[in-house]
Amino acid sequence: MIALKDFPITKRWPAENPDRLQLYSFPTPNGVKVSIALEELGIPYEAHLVTLSDADVKSPEFLSLNPNNKIPAIIDPNGPDGQPIGLFESGAILLYLANKTGKLAGRNDAEKAKVTQWLMFQMGGLGPMLGQLGFFSKFAGSEWEDKRPQQRYIDEAKRLLAVLDNELEDKDWIAGEYSIADIAIAPWLRALEFYGTREIVGWESHKNLVAYLDRFLARPAVQVGLVTPARD
Repeated sequence: MIALKDFPITKRWPAENPDRLQLYSFPTPNGVKVSIALEELGIPYEAHLVTLSDADVKSPEFLSLNPNNKIPAIIDPNGPDGQPIGLFESGAILLYLANKTGKLAGRNDAEKAKVTQWLMFQMGGLGPMLGQLGFFSKFAGSEWEDKRPQQRYIDEAKRLLAVLDNELEDKDWIAGEYSIADIAIAPWLRALEFYGTREIVGWESHKNLVAYLDRFLARPAVQVGLVTPARD
């Protein structure tokens, strides 16, 4: 029978509370999705800070849990059939936690399908595109003389924001009720401020998105999740 101690990652990041879900993360847009979900769902957990340095995410211990060397990742000692389970990919973790608790993923098959639809919208579109926008606007890509790549992601960001703004015209949350889809989407909208790209994508003109993000950030569980695990 597998136990938490059998996971190599626990040698580098030991568990003080081995009966709790173990979160290995860093407060990035993808990382905070899971800490926010855990707070919203009331699942007891222990957070371990895994920096984005190669020394952490490319360490043998971390790679043993996520061979793709990206945060976040989890180990649930109380997984299916009572067996521990390790997972990576923020979207997959959100679905797992929602299914585990029966919360934040819709009350029937139709609602669950809509929540999953918008979760995939974030995973396949909004996150990757805004991440590239950040690279070409704030990080190394901003120094490239050829500005066509930057413009490509500015344009795509504007398109995706328009999709969301239109969808939120008559509702508070993207799939109807508050769900893991909102937990996935809103941290990436928040990242526009960190990237310094709000002005170039016309953030303030998206009145529905501005109100949506304000609603999200006002939630107590979100406020805790955004700073978990705490940076050194």
